[in-house]
Amino acid sequence: MPTTKPSFRLRHLLALLALLGLFAAACGNSDDSGKSGSSSSSTASSGGGAASTAPGVSDSEIKFAAIGTNSNNPLGTCVLDCYAQGIKAYFDWRNSEGGVDGRKLVLSQTLDDELSKNQEKALEVISANNVFGVFNAPQVPSGWQALSDAGIPNYVWGIHSVEESGKANVFPSLPPICTTCTTRPPAYVAKLVGAKKVATLGYGVSQNSKECANAAADSIKEYSSDIGGTQVAYVNDNVQFGLPNGIGPEVTAMKDAGVDLVLSCLDLNAMKTLAQELQRQGIADQVTMMHSNTYNQEFVDQANGLFDGDYVQVQFRPFEADPGDSSLGQFKEWMGKNGSPITELGMIGWINADMAYTGLKAAGDDLSRQGVIDATNKITDYTAGGLLPTIDWSRQHNAPTEADPTTNAPPKDCMAFVKVQDGKFVMVGDAAKPWTCWPGDTRAWSEPVPTDFQ
Repeated sequence: MPTTKPSFRLRHLLALLALLGLFAAACGNSDDSGKSGSSSSSTASSGGGAASTAPGVSDSEIKFAAIGTNSNNPLGTCVLDCYAQGIKAYFDWRNSEGGVDGRKLVLSQTLDDELSKNQEKALEVISANNVFGVFNAPQVPSGWQALSDAGIPNYVWGIHSVEESGKANVFPSLPPICTTCTTRPPAYVAKLVGAKKVATLGYGVSQNSKECANAAADSIKEYSSDIGGTQVAYVNDNVQFGLPNGIGPEVTAMKDAGVDLVLSCLDLNAMKTLAQELQRQGIADQVTMMHSNTYNQEFVDQANGLFDGDYVQVQFRPFEADPGDSSLGQFKEWMGKNGSPITELGMIGWINADMAYTGLKAAGDDLSRQGVIDATNKITDYTAGGLLPTIDWSRQHNAPTEADPTTNAPPKDCMAFVKVQDGKFVMVGDAAKPWTCWPGDTRAWSEPVPTDFQ
């Protein structure tokens, strides 16, 4: 029985850029102090909610800023713009219902951190002190410690477990994970496709990516007897970022080893290069790929069938799932009303905006930054309106560890999957119950249960 907490949810490899050495000066180490001191206060009033002296709060509005990467994004994907679209769509929805006790939710600032200036932009927000909280979708999260020290609620794209961990004011779209631990999802995919020999790939310049590749290999070894005897045939945790010399020798090695499933901790552009090389060497129809970072319909459309048959992990209720009683329907409706495309970062922005709204409502009359942080951290059953597996914010600000795999583990250990068919994503499993879940209090293998969260 394994003794570790899941890690294969790499949740996007953009975090590796912080480890390339290009931005070392901008990337301070986060601590586990969880400091979230308040710089504001509030007093109750009669009538429309609470009167507040909190920054960014007036009788009619609650203002927020968004910080993220637009320029200098080496992957060429839409980050800050798409993220802000999701936030604005959510705010429009809630404002149509009266906002928060009559106050409109407003995204008043959108700041491009230009990849390496997240700390600089965070300090600008702190200095101006004219917004209540911050939304953050950086690739290098160097400003998060400063925001924590300033006691500002920080709602973030959940791909930076180290920088998220231990900070009571940081609310990621997914809570921190253990990046070195075994996990059941990759073994489950190996079983689904009937894989006999598996390869795992990670970047040498990124500790996060290296750990992902090795954890995936360890997971196959751990559960091999439970999934039909699948073996690890090839592990390479030293792939060059950007694949400047292609990936021919690696594919040849996998071909010689008889690999039929690749578990990847690479970005979407590298996955396209890998797929092209598999095709060039004549084994594309024999090898399935499991993607951590390719939930992008436009990108898949442009790949002209290269990814057909592949599996992709999704960190929220997939767009292809039945909405049920979740807010997926509202997301699509309000993104459409704003003329915004349906994107992964749009959904992350929507989820982060829901966290902010939920915390404000939970705080009631205490419209101070600290009041909202404290109220949010008392929520034990957060699902973003059925878009996420249940999060217990009273304990999930810290990642589980190999020594203690269950204390900070989610109530249920879940993953959603889609598959590429004819260039389109389709649900894997029950569209009404899109989450594949195992018990969160044990790492033992069991057959997963289709689950819905409302």
